[in-house]
Amino acid sequence: MKVIVLYDGVAIDWTAEEISSVMRPVSQIARILADEGHDVTRVGVRHDMRWLAKVRRADMVFNLCEGINGVSRFEDLVTSTMELAGIPFTGTRAWTTVVCHHKGLLNSFLQSAGLPVPRWVVPRGHKVAKDFPLPAIVKPAAEDASAGIEQDSVVTTRRQLETCVARLSETYDEVIVQEYVDGREFAVGFVGDLTLPVSEIDFGKMPAGSWRILTFSAKWEKGSLDDIGTRPVCPAPIDKELEKRLTTTAAAAWQLVAGSGYGRVDMRVDAQGRPWILEVNPNPDISDDAGLSAMAAALGWTYPELVLRIFDLARSAAQREQSVAGLAGTPARASNPATA
Repeated sequence: MKVIVLYDGVAIDWTAEEISSVMRPVSQIARILADEGHDVTRVGVRHDMRWLAKVRRADMVFNLCEGINGVSRFEDLVTSTMELAGIPFTGTRAWTTVVCHHKGLLNSFLQSAGLPVPRWVVPRGHKVAKDFPLPAIVKPAAEDASAGIEQDSVVTTRRQLETCVARLSETYDEVIVQEYVDGREFAVGFVGDLTLPVSEIDFGKMPAGSWRILTFSAKWEKGSLDDIGTRPVCPAPIDKELEKRLTTTAAAAWQLVAGSGYGRVDMRVDAQGRPWILEVNPNPDISDDAGLSAMAAALGWTYPELVLRIFDLARSAAQREQSVAGLAGTPARASNPATA
């Protein structure tokens, strides 16, 4: 098959470390697919849309694009464009990425289904109701990968809350304020219909006085204090009862947003043992040292096995769509859209 590995086309102001964080998994996955005999090309996405003509000539796109020029919300436009053009690609569909990347919308969906979400608000005019519970965490409402989240994102006073909302609003279009849940942090991953082993973040080595959160530094600045202080443990050391509560809650959230391909649901468990949904992450990072890869390894998969399972899920989905279109008497999607 002709396969495109699609990724954020790299902004000119990115550091060498930022470029490496994007390109390393691109190279690894391209190599894994090439070893399977596929004709693989790497394509970076930029605003000029030249990437679209290239992917239209492919039989399958392995979608690693998490934005354009580092702006996460543009990921939704990339998936929507490929879906509209009838191009098969890995991971979740456009509707799922749109819902999950707008945290206020996602929380509304979750709450309407009776799923547990910490109290939240999208402030208008930098104002938050005086009875909003503290401590609270303030973060961008349409970003992922912990963008905009640092230790001072958790606030304990009204003055801190107003200051943090105003500061983040200068950089991001919209922010969300959410009640801070003090407790253990877990993640549940999905690949197709499979639920991966539950993972936990061990905050035991965080500096004294630090908030137990996954900041941007913890995720992306290797060797930082937050990175050293946040160690993922998989499988999580939990009993069967808690494991069932976590996986059941996560699966309900993933199904609600029509999750497909692969994803991850992040949760906190409070002192009463109640799970609270923090994030639903479609197409999470699948670098070989990322959380989803660790979950897959705990299940006994090698990294190439994880990559190929994700690829095969997309290929099978494309084949089913072609079969359904044929039975319905409608034109089936060509294996190569450029020649249709």
